[in-house]
Amino acid sequence: MKRLITIVALTLMCFSVNAQIQSLEGPRCGMVYISASPGSTFLNGDLLLDDIYDGVSNYDDIAKGAITSLYGWQFESRFADGGNVTGIVEWIALVGGMEKGKFLPSLSSMVGARTASGFEFALGPNLSLSGVGMVFGVGYNFKSGKLNIPVNIAFVPGRKGTFSKEAEYDYNYVNGNPGDDGEWGTDDDIESYQEEILIEPAYEIAYNSGSRFSITVGFNLVK
Repeated sequence: MKRLITIVALTLMCFSVNAQIQSLEGPRCGMVYISASPGSTFLNGDLLLDDIYDGVSNYDDIAKGAITSLYGWQFESRFADGGNVTGIVEWIALVGGMEKGKFLPSLSSMVGARTASGFEFALGPNLSLSGVGMVFGVGYNFKSGKLNIPVNIAFVPGRKGTFSKEAEYDYNYVNGNPGDDGEWGTDDDIESYQEEILIEPAYEIAYNSGSRFSITVGFNLVK
């Protein structure tokens, strides 16, 4: 009998934990600020997608920060339930730039913890057009009746890099001609040669992949 009571008590405790700490899986929308970078310059329409990795010679003059909307979905699973705290694994897929006619996808995989009070923190890798980075996030779940409204703030630090381009040349073939004596094969002949014409000089530019500061809001009904 005591064993049965213990099992029932543990089961009720598990239900209590699940009732306290909700799963917040669901849609996400928000805004992100991207500091001056190839990605933000593309978002502003000052850099072509093909030039994001090759760069342009006037990059330092056109690079500016940008703000854009975010829309996506958060998937999550839980582990190590422990009373008032539970471990969480989040997969967050977001798309930015749609209001500007651009498509900037990103995917984050984050591991962290969520408390019964609604506070959470997590970190993990982030994949976007600017490459792979680390994302750090904190959040809080606001409740209104059976509606969960999770608000999350995330930061992805930028990384330094360089892009360079070799000089571009055109070549003009110049025919030789005989010297003053009008005959080939004498010392005063001018040989044929290729004239090298510089079209664009070589350059190397240091850049930052862009730090990202985002805030997203979600919606989730208590089951």
